[in-house]
Amino acid sequence: MPYKSIDLAKLSSIRIGPVADVYMIDSDDYPDGAYLIGAANNVLFGTELPPLMKLSKTYDFIRIEEGVLHIGAATPGGKIVSFCKKHDIAHFEFLSHLPGTLGGMLKMNAGLKEYEIFNRLIALRTKSGWHAKAAITHGYRTTGIDKVVFEATFEIETGFDPSKIELFKQMRANQPSDPSAGSAFKNPPGDYAGRLIESVGLKGYRIGDMAFSTMHANFLVNLGSGTFEEAAALLELAQRRVQEATGILLEREVIIIDRRWL
Repeated sequence: MPYKSIDLAKLSSIRIGPVADVYMIDSDDYPDGAYLIGAANNVLFGTELPPLMKLSKTYDFIRIEEGVLHIGAATPGGKIVSFCKKHDIAHFEFLSHLPGTLGGMLKMNAGLKEYEIFNRLIALRTKSGWHAKAAITHGYRTTGIDKVVFEATFEIETGFDPSKIELFKQMRANQPSDPSAGSAFKNPPGDYAGRLIESVGLKGYRIGDMAFSTMHANFLVNLGSGTFEEAAALLELAQRRVQEATGILLEREVIIIDRRWL
């Protein structure tokens, strides 16, 4: 069987998770009911895991065909930027400071400010075939994608801009270097999750080895040997305090993979 034993604490950017047997997808087929994990950059693994699956290196590719950019869903963002730099392709510079692989970026319409992965998208391919961008519901850090994405195509425009790499680096300069799962919560309309968390006294607040960063309150960081229970407690505490103080229910951006939370 195409299963691989993976230490999820080493895979996950927040450094939390057990060792698990993960189904590796190397053809366009996968088991029903399994949960897809990518590079696990915005993921918090629990202790009661559902069946897991992951795209194999078969889907790590990037090429130009008939004036269109074809990228496999397991392709890392850094590899995409390097390819675009080499071939003078514009509008993908922002990926230089976004962790993860294309599939995860598409699933959550990843981006920085107005730069989003959906901006140049033409279509993507799932088990049911190719789907044009116009047919896919998408918005700020969200999409209606509910199937495994295998690959996608993008418009090509020349003009790779190295100065944007520096701009995006500066935009990320206030983010902590401690292990984290990226932004803990989505920014609510007209406000910032980090400001709200700070306003209720939780910036730097710690439970065990997990804390809301002293650098940016919307980053849940692992200060050593943090656990899932500590992380989950902090997420629930922030939602409760912010809702009690402002009436706003913060929506998690970090994805919790645990049977009790799914």
